[in-house]
Amino acid sequence: MARRTNSSPTGGSPGPRNRTPQPLPRRRRTFGDFVKAFGALVALLVLLVGVPGALVAVVGWPLPHGTPSLDWLQQEITVGTFLHVLTVLVWLAWAQFAACVLVEMKAALSGVGLPNRVPGAGPSQLLARQLVAALLLVGAAAASFAPGLSQLGQGLEGSRHGSVAAARHTPGGLLGQQQERTAADAAAAVAEQADAASRAASRPDGGASARHGDTKYYRIQPPEGRHHDSLWEIAQRHLGDGRRYKEIYELNKDRTQPDGSKLSEASLIRPGWIMEMPGDAHGGELVEMPDAKPGIPEQVQQQIHDYAKTGDHRQADGEQGGGAGRQSGRNDQVDRDTGHFRVPQQRAGGDHGQERGRASAEEASVDSHHGQGSHAASDGSGFGLPEALVGAPLLAAGLLGALGRRRRQALWQSALGAVGERRGTEPPVPTGSAADAQDALLVGADPEGVRLLDLSLRGLAAALAAESRPLPTVYAAWLGGNGDLHLQLAQPAGKPPAPWQLGQDQTFWMLARADAERYEETDTAAPYPGLVSLGTMDDSRLLLNLEAVPGIVSLSGSAADRAGVFASVAAELATNGWSDRMTITLVGFGEDLTPLAPNRLRHLDDVEALMETMEAETRQRRGALGAAGHDSVLTGRTGPAQHTRWAPHLVLLAAEPSSADALRLAELASDAARLGIGCLVGTESGELPGAAWEMEITGEGKLLAPLLGLELDAQMLPVAQQRAVVELFVEADPEGGPDGPNDSPPFLVDVSEQGRPAVYARLVGAYEIIGLETPEGERSPLLHEALALLLLHREGVHPRVLSSALWPRGVTDDVRDALVERLRGWLGDDPDGTPRLGTDATGRLTLAKSVVSDLDVLRSLYHEATQGKGVDSRVVRGRLLTDALVLVRGPLLADRPEGRYGWLTHEIIDARLPLLVADIGLALSAFHLEKGRAEKAIEALNASMNSAPTDERLWNELLRATHATGDEDEVKRLAADLVARSGARGLPPRTEALLDELLPTWRSGAAVG
Repeated sequence: MARRTNSSPTGGSPGPRNRTPQPLPRRRRTFGDFVKAFGALVALLVLLVGVPGALVAVVGWPLPHGTPSLDWLQQEITVGTFLHVLTVLVWLAWAQFAACVLVEMKAALSGVGLPNRVPGAGPSQLLARQLVAALLLVGAAAASFAPGLSQLGQGLEGSRHGSVAAARHTPGGLLGQQQERTAADAAAAVAEQADAASRAASRPDGGASARHGDTKYYRIQPPEGRHHDSLWEIAQRHLGDGRRYKEIYELNKDRTQPDGSKLSEASLIRPGWIMEMPGDAHGGELVEMPDAKPGIPEQVQQQIHDYAKTGDHRQADGEQGGGAGRQSGRNDQVDRDTGHFRVPQQRAGGDHGQERGRASAEEASVDSHHGQGSHAASDGSGFGLPEALVGAPLLAAGLLGALGRRRRQALWQSALGAVGERRGTEPPVPTGSAADAQDALLVGADPEGVRLLDLSLRGLAAALAAESRPLPTVYAAWLGGNGDLHLQLAQPAGKPPAPWQLGQDQTFWMLARADAERYEETDTAAPYPGLVSLGTMDDSRLLLNLEAVPGIVSLSGSAADRAGVFASVAAELATNGWSDRMTITLVGFGEDLTPLAPNRLRHLDDVEALMETMEAETRQRRGALGAAGHDSVLTGRTGPAQHTRWAPHLVLLAAEPSSADALRLAELASDAARLGIGCLVGTESGELPGAAWEMEITGEGKLLAPLLGLELDAQMLPVAQQRAVVELFVEADPEGGPDGPNDSPPFLVDVSEQGRPAVYARLVGAYEIIGLETPEGERSPLLHEALALLLLHREGVHPRVLSSALWPRGVTDDVRDALVERLRGWLGDDPDGTPRLGTDATGRLTLAKSVVSDLDVLRSLYHEATQGKGVDSRVVRGRLLTDALVLVRGPLLADRPEGRYGWLTHEIIDARLPLLVADIGLALSAFHLEKGRAEKAIEALNASMNSAPTDERLWNELLRATHATGDEDEVKRLAADLVARSGARGLPPRTEALLDELLPTWRSGAAVG
């Protein structure tokens, strides 16, 4: 059945409940209740008193009366001995059962929390629970004085009097709602919903059995733990048949509730709402007409009185239909229901300080929010970028980071795989839609936001673990426009650890961006890896915690629109930076998405395969949680990192399942939130049996969930952008063959004397420009940084990429265009009048061939030596390689100022440059070894190691060159140095094999060392 998240039934935020026992009106007990209670009493007396009495009378003391001796152990085992052993076992079982009864009795009478688990007493504790529940069913203590039952439903304004309909559950019902409830029970309830309407319609009174003279009312209770009240369960408890929930729905549909909203769907009820009940309702301390009823707060009496007056008008109100009810639910931003999402209140003054690198007063228009000005501004260049990626900063950052890792991996694998052979040194340059997608990622990405989100969540987990507190269940995270992080909790969880603060109410924990920036790395498991961006609302970005939803989340809308949402969710989950690891199962879509993260994403063809997978997964996780003694994956994640054990499993099912499959899925998902399994399921009709939360994606790009109070500008990844992103990853695949790293650099320069450039920039080492006057004023650092970016991207730079690189927090178009014009004027024109900064056919900024960097020369020298003139001329090859190695003066942009050049984190130049230098050193070493000049070869290798100290190929070649000199002691020294550097990881296999060949005794030397 559909379950909704609920909280305080009244105004304000939920607060501590008043636990003072207060008498409430009794209900009439049935004869069956007394029979069950009497039977339970007899059973308890027999088990607790009769069993030990019988053991004492029949068997007596079963243990030896003295200290056992060796002779006693050697005696023959008689029937009496065997009976005594069995008696001891029966005593132990009795003691365990007695402990279970005490634990269950304490929990039922106190009403606080779940009963403690008695070790190894599963069946015994279940039996004790059932007997205690039956006994307390007619007990005055349970019905009238149990604080955990009588005080449910009190909000902050709730007086110190009793609740209206305090029996959210009878004691037996309360116990039956604990985590021992099986998934099969929940699924059976969902399955019966299908014929509920016809059953209600077949009643002679049409399902409206209430009469004015005997009208009874029930007040919806707040959630207890992970359980939320529902019409089905109310009908089950008070009408004897859950399928009669339709009668309650018809009696209360579209009637105004105390909080101003209305019941528009049978699947949604909220704490504090009042339900008129059919006349034959019984049990649970239902309240009849509240006049002169003792123990009921005056405010609540007035609410019921006012609600009773709406009954005669419900038909007129019902003409407005469910749509109005949905709209009222969405607009009711003061709902106290924690499942009703609310945009957090933003703090005043969200500016985080002056934008770094702000060069003049002209640039004071920089927006304080990352990328906001850049994203919102028109492009101004005559063409745009895919806004789906530009407007998704967390998704873009994840994709960009994963793409960079993939390209680095491709380069290293290419280098290690080319043993003694020339390899490709340059990753392919994207073109067409792939280039647009890459530029959109560069513009939209907010890596700093991802980093702070990750640090904040892990810091919270570490702080809670230090206080021995569990992680609260988080339904959503909101990233405000000012950079603050708000966590929306399923229910109040007390005061958060510093520097976190309470937000607008008890269900919000807030962390200011300034406090998040002070967090440091911590070895703590990612607490909420299932968070994923859905869209924005009022300048706040919503991340839904898929694994915490109490059941299935359904998504309706057209197939194309649903596909865009599903692809966005899958891509972000697969590449986000706030998770350790997870499994994402894609069903009915996304086979092409697997290149984004082959280790996380898996594709299944049909629902049947999904069912088999989920059944095995739920069994395994229940067993693992039980063995570890945890209530849920959240308690397992608090404390030392257990990344692999409690990683979430998120299921994305794009195609609508059949009714039977939907019910099976609902059964499996009934306990999913506790197990860390989340399900997002697509539906054409908008109605999915068993869906806990329902969302809809519209053709205008709005993500609607009226019952949750959401109307978002949806984050989507349309098919065109999806294909372009996948193309980027496929081209970067190290197994991509000819599409992997290639031999020719994208830009070659004339390395002869006639090819002297007009403007020459040294980037490898300290940044220096030859051929231009240094700009005056505060704009000089910006101009230098812009030129460096253009020099590293000879294929061209999109104007929006340039602005987002120089001003990560955003900038207006006029500021960006003014900088481009100043850069164009600084670079000047070639002798033929052509500007050295131009614009290509796609609108990207490009440099003329007369503007060259030492990195361009370095690549061209190596290319010419190995594939050009140096192939046929040994002398030319040696000269070109030597000239190339001389250009290496240190790391790239060695003296760049702190706080600038942040865009280099998106680049892979830090991996490409050391590999290129190593290739040059290896080629020059081979050149010298051909003529037996081992010392020269060693010199070239040592020079290369200054830029690539960890390259295994250089060390292996250095061993060969040193061995060629005949200096065995030097070889031993190198071997010892290598062993020391390798540490606990040990030497690479190729290096070990080489040492075995060159120095067979190296292992004994390493052991001695």
